[in-house]
Amino acid sequence: MSGATAAEVTGTSRLLLALAAVAVAFAAADTYVVVLALPDMMTGVGVPIDQLQRAAPIVSGFLLGYVAMLPLIGRIADLRGRVPVLVMALVLFALGSLVTTVAYDMPSIVAGRFLQGVGGGGLVPATLALVADLYPAHRRGVPLGVVSAVQEIGSVLGPLFGAAVLAVADWRAIFAVNLAAGLVLAAAIRALAPRSDESRRRVDVVGTALLLAALASAAIVFLRPAPLMRDVTWGRLFIPFAGDGRWLTPIGATTVVALALLLAWCWYAPRPLLDLRGWTRVLVEADLAGALLLAGALGGVILAFATADPKVEVFSPRGRWYLLGAVVAAAAFAWHVRRAADPLVPRGALRRTPAWGALLVSFFVGAALIAALIDIPLFARTTVYPDDQLPAALVLVRFLLALPVGAVAGGYLIRFLSPGLVTAVGMVMAAVAFVLMTRWGLTTIEEPVANLALVTGGLGFGLALAPVNAALLASTDDDVHGVASAFVVVARMVGMLVGISALTTIGLRRYYAEQRAVPPVQEVCDGDSRCKEFSDLLRVAGIAQEHAVFWGAAGCAAVAAVLALVLFRDVRPTRLTVRDAIGSGG
Repeated sequence: MSGATAAEVTGTSRLLLALAAVAVAFAAADTYVVVLALPDMMTGVGVPIDQLQRAAPIVSGFLLGYVAMLPLIGRIADLRGRVPVLVMALVLFALGSLVTTVAYDMPSIVAGRFLQGVGGGGLVPATLALVADLYPAHRRGVPLGVVSAVQEIGSVLGPLFGAAVLAVADWRAIFAVNLAAGLVLAAAIRALAPRSDESRRRVDVVGTALLLAALASAAIVFLRPAPLMRDVTWGRLFIPFAGDGRWLTPIGATTVVALALLLAWCWYAPRPLLDLRGWTRVLVEADLAGALLLAGALGGVILAFATADPKVEVFSPRGRWYLLGAVVAAAAFAWHVRRAADPLVPRGALRRTPAWGALLVSFFVGAALIAALIDIPLFARTTVYPDDQLPAALVLVRFLLALPVGAVAGGYLIRFLSPGLVTAVGMVMAAVAFVLMTRWGLTTIEEPVANLALVTGGLGFGLALAPVNAALLASTDDDVHGVASAFVVVARMVGMLVGISALTTIGLRRYYAEQRAVPPVQEVCDGDSRCKEFSDLLRVAGIAQEHAVFWGAAGCAAVAAVLALVLFRDVRPTRLTVRDAIGSGG
């Protein structure tokens, strides 16, 4: 199959893709929703607010689920179909939201965030592959641009959504809304999927009852309602058999038994609520062993960079060990792929130059993009908003609003221009924007001229998103679009993690060099311990640090532009591609 024909793109298909795009936006928003809620989340699970480093797993847990499981989910989407994976991903996202909502300690909230990451990440490759299924090659550009746009809009709405909910409720309400949205979207997408009359009539009463029993008892374990705990009779449910763990109580044991019965029923029943045996076969067919090895490699990279404090270190204290584990796992994965009959990445799936080139370009796009997402707000705080995080973060909104506009424009332009050229133009615009940022001074953020760099950079990055995905899809076979799309997302995320560490290191070296040139405070302030003149000198050193990061990001953007021109040179505009096919009788 080479994608749908124009006549096959029906209203139902468009609605299905629209729902999938909304789901992608929700998952993207959830990546950033913890920005403002993190202190309250820490307090809610018993972590003191002055121990911010202990909250790192809340962020890294989501990233680990989002990135490490992507290739497996992408491969399952190739084998099982796009819609079933979309539904299952949304169910996992909803389950993770539920666990996060009722979390009572750090392990439970990290587990919830991990499940959210797995579900949210799985939506992206399935949706990109769905575009390739629904639209012929010459009509994919704009839909790919729209999917990229809504993903970036989600990153804009995430902090705003979190702030809006926190204004009227606590942090748990954020994830309760995610729970409801995930279930509604899963039901809507499943309703649009074609099903047989038999499947429409099938209702697993036993499985549903066991699921409700497991959820109800688990809710009691997590929430521990005060009226039940104070009751003389019901309170015995919360008395541990040994130790003080919640799961070593009668209600905890009841929950475990209910879950065990539910899993057994789903395995042995002829028509279970969840076809556990069928999904297990798919996991084996998708090469679960290879996926776990690759997840170990990706997880090592994520933990090495995501758990570090970028202000003082490139890696976390255990970063070198994480990276060593990643190298070992990557070597084992490469060995496995050579020997497995049906590996996670089918042999030759990424053999064409634009296919593996898309991964390389995506890596450098991510390395440059993270500098904008992190360092533009940091620059604002260094200069005009030193005591207020919210206005500093809102400066980035100008960049982020331009990005989805560029994404849709990039998808449209590849109909007439080659994806390599569109990508290169976009990344040159991004590089120019970063160069303009190196001219920013103490008050530039408040001046209209700052908008030139912010809008140019947002449009530039947006232009590059759809062409990279289009080049990948045009250079890979239909039956590997899911796993190939997953690897593009993985490459971008890894580029972001490596990029922020490398660029921060460059910036810190510049900062320390500038700081050494600052005279002692007593000399500047005439014997006082602090004065405005000395603070301004430190701010100038901070500006020099951000300028160094922006120069590094400009270099990454320029590399991405050159790579796109070279590696995508054989990918033609989609309008020309379809004309060639018509001319040759294809």
